[in-house]
Amino acid sequence: MIELEISAASWTGCVRRQNEDMVLVGNKFIREDSYKTMLVLSREDRFLSAVADGMGGHNRGDVASSDTLRNLQYFFYDIPSCLSISDFNEAIVGWLDSVNNYIASKGRADEQFKGMGTTLVGMAYYNGEFYSMNCGDSRLYHYHDGRLLQLTTDHSLSNMTGSDKRSNVITNCIGGGCHSSYIDMVQITNDVHSGDVYLLCSDGLTDMVPDQRLCELLGENADADALCRAAVEAGGLDNVSCCVITVKL
Repeated sequence: MIELEISAASWTGCVRRQNEDMVLVGNKFIREDSYKTMLVLSREDRFLSAVADGMGGHNRGDVASSDTLRNLQYFFYDIPSCLSISDFNEAIVGWLDSVNNYIASKGRADEQFKGMGTTLVGMAYYNGEFYSMNCGDSRLYHYHDGRLLQLTTDHSLSNMTGSDKRSNVITNCIGGGCHSSYIDMVQITNDVHSGDVYLLCSDGLTDMVPDQRLCELLGENADADALCRAAVEAGGLDNVSCCVITVKL
């Protein structure tokens, strides 16, 4: 049995007029709210948590992030049981193509949705295995034994060039006119230990709070609200959303 202690929060921040982020924890969607829960999972159970950071389309990034997470939540819990690791990966890649087409068709049908898109970072438990998934520059971190490691790779121009000058330009997303979207799927089961903490977050957190400070906060058992508060106290220039998952085996 695996026990997960989870906190999630999504705040507008100090500058933006609306919150285009959204967090998914199991069957719960969080925006302008916070949430805490405790789950006990057997090998036969499945669980998904994800953060989506919406953008574009006349400020309808809120629709892109919401539609993507709701679509993913329905798809994930409807996947047949006991798929192999490769078949599970293939299923998620197929879902990405499907949701990209859906977001694009919504933009073609209604001008207000044209160009909207979203990042996606997630952590899934399926068939006794843990997975990370990533599309864009939202991040998944692993806190273990006092050290913080970024598990996902930012799909951003700054990461490609090694420069921070255009850190807001991403090279991969869901929708947003991106016709060759891809998703990084990685099995992380062997890196999951009792007491480890996993942090999923939008760039509204990481642009405001450096990794060293995130490491300190997680070492102090900070929950999602405390992390969002740290980003707001540092200026809160963007929406800020995160999910903190503590694993107990």
